[in-house]
Amino acid sequence: MDWPGRWSHVQKLLERSGPFAHPEFEPSTESLKFIQDTCKILVIGAGGLGCELLKDLALLGFQNIDVIDMDTIDVSNLNRQFLFRAKDVGRSKAEVAAEFVNKRVPGCKVTPHYCKIQDFDESFYRKFHIVVCGLDSIVARRWINGMLISMLQYNDGELDPSSIVPMVDGGTEGFKGNARVILPGMTACVECTLDLYPPQVNFPLCTIAHTPRLPEHCIEYVRILLWPKEEPYGSGVSIDGDDPHHIKWILEKSIARANEYNIKGVNYRLTQGVVKRIIPAVASTNAVIAAACATEVFKIASRTDFGQYSCCLPLNNYMNFNDTAGIYTYTFEASKKEDCVACTNIPQVLSFSENDKLQDVVTYLVESALYQMKSPGITTCIAGKNKTLYMQTVKSIEQRTKENLKKTLKELGLVDGQELYVADPTTPSSLTFKLQLGSNME
Repeated sequence: MDWPGRWSHVQKLLERSGPFAHPEFEPSTESLKFIQDTCKILVIGAGGLGCELLKDLALLGFQNIDVIDMDTIDVSNLNRQFLFRAKDVGRSKAEVAAEFVNKRVPGCKVTPHYCKIQDFDESFYRKFHIVVCGLDSIVARRWINGMLISMLQYNDGELDPSSIVPMVDGGTEGFKGNARVILPGMTACVECTLDLYPPQVNFPLCTIAHTPRLPEHCIEYVRILLWPKEEPYGSGVSIDGDDPHHIKWILEKSIARANEYNIKGVNYRLTQGVVKRIIPAVASTNAVIAAACATEVFKIASRTDFGQYSCCLPLNNYMNFNDTAGIYTYTFEASKKEDCVACTNIPQVLSFSENDKLQDVVTYLVESALYQMKSPGITTCIAGKNKTLYMQTVKSIEQRTKENLKKTLKELGLVDGQELYVADPTTPSSLTFKLQLGSNME
């Protein structure tokens, strides 16, 4: 499968030293053997970034790659996700991407997984030496971050380096992007830097309802106000951004709204983009960020053992990229938070009045910039028995517990210092909070 000079571009980095290598790096032929025969890489996401990552990693010599993606190929993907063709529309992204790379790069074995990352447990993720993410979801980033942290092992309070699975994470937003290296338990994790992620753009309701100026205002008017009022597809049916009938209905109503205010620019693509919160992707940005991520994976893998040194000094540990006007990059060291909700064992403190309602706690967990949860479920232990206070994700339990949202914390039997255990889709394991209760007089 190999031919003379096939890996010469990689051997120049691994089998000789250079000005960018770590001062104590020891050139060796064993590094390439490790990369090709032993090192197992997990790529999460087979979209714009994922396609670039798979190509880059395969051409760097990695031959044992798994890829996870729960999505199927849409015709709109074909302009930048170059591993796909028109005949592939409707098929699994992971499966098609794996087929393409396996056929194009001799010796490379890409194993696809057409599923969610949450479908696998800790035993699956322990098989990999490095995880590299090409995700478009902050929730998924937070979940895999939590999973890798939960896999850490300690001996007499000291972190066992062999339990660390490094994570290289890339993200793009139009002409902007970032790449980062996370060593769970050692460097800043996703939760440590949650405030770096851009907030979701929301338009003021008064503008949407009374003074629309943009086509997006018209679409949001239909999505937020008209849909729940008219319920075009039945009572309780929520909007499905992937259902063309739903998008078409919103489009027609949005055009009518736009015509009232002489607003131009409402079309199907924009409508679906607003409904699904899609940010236009730029192929060149994906290529740059994927190249940066693949390079960091290569650096880490060149160590072959956690105690050795990389063939090139690694990223420390966060790189921003922006080419909206010229090209700008900036690298800085993201700091580890001493009280991080994910990578420390310190219970987080929730301060409320005993007369605050459980709904106030749920709202805080969702809206707080510190936690940004999606649908928190709260349990506790009262008189030695576990008690579910509220859980939204299981309908039968939600029906049984939703009345608790109207009750005060005092009525629920909660006291100062009580521990609350919160489960949320953003993390694979429950988080522990300590309740700090005061009275309204305090």
